[in-house]
Amino acid sequence: MTITAKTRITGLIGWPVEHSLSPFMHNAGFQHLGIDYCYLTFAVHPDNLGKAIDGVRAMNFCGVNVTVPHKEKVMAFLDDINEEARFIGAVNTIVNKDDKLIGYNTDGRGFIKSLEEADIHIAGKRVFIVGAGGASRAISYYLAQQVAELFIFDIDTNKLSVLINDLRRVSPQVYMAEGIEQVRGVDLVINATPLGLKPNDPLPIDITLLNEKQAVYDLVYKTTNLLTEATYKGCKALNGIGMLFWQGVHAFEIWTQGAAPVEVMKSALLSAMNNR
Repeated sequence: MTITAKTRITGLIGWPVEHSLSPFMHNAGFQHLGIDYCYLTFAVHPDNLGKAIDGVRAMNFCGVNVTVPHKEKVMAFLDDINEEARFIGAVNTIVNKDDKLIGYNTDGRGFIKSLEEADIHIAGKRVFIVGAGGASRAISYYLAQQVAELFIFDIDTNKLSVLINDLRRVSPQVYMAEGIEQVRGVDLVINATPLGLKPNDPLPIDITLLNEKQAVYDLVYKTTNLLTEATYKGCKALNGIGMLFWQGVHAFEIWTQGAAPVEVMKSALLSAMNNR
């Protein structure tokens, strides 16, 4: 990749960002299309978030992705936020358009696309989500509009209650799970908690409740203990790499206003993962 005086800058702001795989897929996409863009990572301490967003505008970046812990707090520094991001309460993609910073959230759309790619059809199905945090809000916004029933469980009942009430503005078929035991009988089980990031984390659900007719999706983008155990039970098991990929594709297309080279970007992402 050749950097020129005309290169448009995109990238990722977060704390930390050193682990990110996003530069591999985005830069591969830019290079393949022959467009003068570059994707970098920027480690932004929470105390400096406002200054960083001012920098995106002042230095005329094309836009940036936003990751933890900034997805919620960044909204206060933007000029406009699209409808889905406002509902979700988090932004993961910013576009600098005519000196106005506009916030989007592509996580939910990326999740739904990853299901389609895995041949998991959710229309008319029953889905159970463990966790009511930001990731759960992003995916449940879309799930609620398509599934027959959506059950959500979280030990933080106050946070869960807020999410359920918000989602019922989208669909009446959303329910507060009475307990983890309701995993029995659903078609798709989703872990939207951080459990699984560390090797010794406890499992977010009781594996004995699963059966071979179910699919299990862990939003953590690696093979977790939950997915290993679910595979032993005969379940179809997916990690979060598909969601990571497709949310990036959607961001790429928002910035460039053109179609992303999907296969090129996917190959670059998987290659980077395998070399870790």
